[in-house]
Amino acid sequence: MKDLRIVFMGTPEFAVSTLKEIIENKFNVVGVITAPDRPAGRGRKLQESAVKEFAVANNLKVLQPTNLKSEDFLKELKELHANVQVVVAFRMLPLAVWKMPELGTFNLHASLLPQYRGAAPINWAIINGETKTGVSTFFIDDKIDTGEMILQKEVEIPAKENLSYLHDTLMNTGAKLVVDTLELIKDGNVTTTKQKESNDLKDAPKLTKENTQIDWTQSPEKINNLIRGLNPYPAAWTIIKNGVDELKVKIFEVEIENTPHHYPMGKLIEENKSLKVSVENGLIILKEIQLPGKRKMETKQLLNGFKFEEDAKVL
Repeated sequence: MKDLRIVFMGTPEFAVSTLKEIIENKFNVVGVITAPDRPAGRGRKLQESAVKEFAVANNLKVLQPTNLKSEDFLKELKELHANVQVVVAFRMLPLAVWKMPELGTFNLHASLLPQYRGAAPINWAIINGETKTGVSTFFIDDKIDTGEMILQKEVEIPAKENLSYLHDTLMNTGAKLVVDTLELIKDGNVTTTKQKESNDLKDAPKLTKENTQIDWTQSPEKINNLIRGLNPYPAAWTIIKNGVDELKVKIFEVEIENTPHHYPMGKLIEENKSLKVSVENGLIILKEIQLPGKRKMETKQLLNGFKFEEDAKVL
């Protein structure tokens, strides 16, 4: 049995749950590495990461390097005398960092590796219509999300749930998986398995303006999955041509109406305080949307004060 001295690396809310679980299970966290404070909001005030806020509240030593290869940072990291490093939603580590601890550096990834390697695994699992996903722990190597796996836990994706639900489910499941992984390392019982490469692996690339735009020529199910997988953030979007105006609109929730229709593709139909888009083999009912400069709201609420033209359509 080994006495673990843990350095934790992470930045967003997703990582806080894991750090909290580690502390509650009485592991010794000797340092926390997180992103530098960044200007945010209208006042451009410096904002601390969610991980830093939690670490400071729990009297943990915090390092916020801008350069992970700098000699000053590497010296500070070495002086923590950690023998294991835990990484959750951080950035790619240079070899000098991940090779440093005697017992290795492992990462929590929000997918069933080797599927969905990359920056946005939770989003893409829903966007691609998966019915299950999960979390994996693996030892970091010199590529992205390819190291030898330690543990995995599967999670169901209910058909009507969105990103918010799956994010929180994987966050909590992952926190427990990290603690289980630390227990194995502490007891000297870790066994790893190599990730199997195959031709049917799906990636989880960074979300961009291009891949978050709704393609209304796709099936209603694919459109719905894209919207679910991007709700609440960053949100699927489209352009609505309303008379002479072209409005960039975010769409958060829809329903599918499998009804034959005679409308041209992409027509916006306003009726009985509802808003529908005509697509192949049916209609998409827009339930929750956000117009430019406005707050997110239910469509029926929006239609109380906003009028769409008769020839309005999505582009």
